[in-house]
Amino acid sequence: MTFRDGTLVDWHPWGPEPFEAAARDDEPLLLSLTAPWCEWCARMDEEVYSDPKLAANVAERFVPVRVDVDRRPRVRERYNMGGFPTTAFLTPDGEVLSGATYLGVDGLRQVLERVRETWDAEGADAGRVPRALSDADLPAGEVTAAVEAHVVEQVAAAFDGEFGGWGSGAKFPLPRTVEFACKRDRDRATRTLEAVRTHLQDTYDGGFYRFAETRRWGEPHREKLTDGNAALLRAFATGYLYTGEESYLRTAERTVDYLTTELWTGEAFAASQAAGDYYLLEPSEREAAEPPAVDGTVLADRNGLAAEALFRFAAVTDHDGAVRYAGRALEHVLATLVDEGRVARFDGAGAATTGLLVDHARLLGGLTAAAQVTGPDGWLEPARRVADDAVDRLADDGGFRDGEPTGAGLLAHPLRPLETNAEMADGLLELWALTGAERYRRAAVDALSSFAGAHDRMGIEAAGYAAACARAHYDPLVIRTPPAGTELHRAALRVADHEKVVVPGDREAAVVVRGGEETAPAATPEALLERAAGPR
Repeated sequence: MTFRDGTLVDWHPWGPEPFEAAARDDEPLLLSLTAPWCEWCARMDEEVYSDPKLAANVAERFVPVRVDVDRRPRVRERYNMGGFPTTAFLTPDGEVLSGATYLGVDGLRQVLERVRETWDAEGADAGRVPRALSDADLPAGEVTAAVEAHVVEQVAAAFDGEFGGWGSGAKFPLPRTVEFACKRDRDRATRTLEAVRTHLQDTYDGGFYRFAETRRWGEPHREKLTDGNAALLRAFATGYLYTGEESYLRTAERTVDYLTTELWTGEAFAASQAAGDYYLLEPSEREAAEPPAVDGTVLADRNGLAAEALFRFAAVTDHDGAVRYAGRALEHVLATLVDEGRVARFDGAGAATTGLLVDHARLLGGLTAAAQVTGPDGWLEPARRVADDAVDRLADDGGFRDGEPTGAGLLAHPLRPLETNAEMADGLLELWALTGAERYRRAAVDALSSFAGAHDRMGIEAAGYAAACARAHYDPLVIRTPPAGTELHRAALRVADHEKVVVPGDREAAVVVRGGEETAPAATPEALLERAAGPR
């Protein structure tokens, strides 16, 4: 007999019931974190959880729970053991006993025995709450220029001068770090774009693979996630904005094609495309082969990211198709996943996957990008509702919680993720520039300030946070223009500063605002570019 996901394990869905069953039967839980795109997750199902003796062992001595990490990011962030699949063992209160990533049959059998021995000897006393959830005090401080300066130093110090990218192990594309460097360390940014384009781009079917296993960008993990492809589309569009390099434009165009074909559901963007041996075939062999499966789930955050990236690309290219697909995706999400500003993660999501910070932050980014590129009508009102709901519910002593602190396991423990707080702050700063509503600027600065006391311990992964801090400290460069589509509006979108905010409106000339100070009106694109090129 096989059960859900094709294994011999009768998995419980995430929720209070399996924890109640574990408490009643005095048993630990086995939590399996998987993803539809994850090749090693599928392999563990086929080779491990389909073993009859092992499946019987799990059923007799544990309460098995399975979670799709794309649909439940709050569970992922609390229990991820460093990759997927994750196999975590929990107490009935949700505390962590032990955990690992992929395990073969013998490895899992040994771990099962050790966990049961620990459980029989110590019971729930052996559980622990991860440090990120047990430390309630955020490292608050003042948002100053020092935050940006520190990360600029880290970008230089961690750069791999031989192979491009950052670090000396597995290579991730780090698109936010690339964008940060485009403005502040151009050479390292472009060398990384070249490495990503050369080693992670699928030159036949389009799209980017997730990351490379080695320092030389070898042994790529070939799953293609919508959020990763959207972020790299934006990074290559940013590279083109600063350099005019045609290869970046062509790479971005191919990524647009991939997003709007393979990952387009007909209404919005799908969540991901799985890895597989298909990508090892020669192009002629691929023609006759079935490509890896696409997970057609429409996730709010990934559609927000994709829409933002498409609008940013269109801002520097006038690509009508990018605008059209981005607008349709946002309209679909607003119609099906948003209720009075509260964002559901996917269609049919329960309370535990509604109102998450990541969905609000990334959808807000898509809406503010739409307002800048196509004009405010139809976009600013829902943007304000989405932002207001997040500020009213999730702002907590400055930093934003990742969701309501309720739910099974450790979901009741608040988590304030740095990266997502930075994304939310970015969206709020843009909304402040677009609307003039001071509450959005205050909420953004409060969120960024909550982490600023630890800025000197941050690395290159904090580039998005440092960029948001720079915007908050200096105030973003704001260009107020005539209506969207006019010559001055298009010129403003092409000003070589990807952190600017363009505010189209009912005016005849363009005005540049720096630090609250307006320049004289510019009546021509040449005059606008001259005023925008002034000191920071």
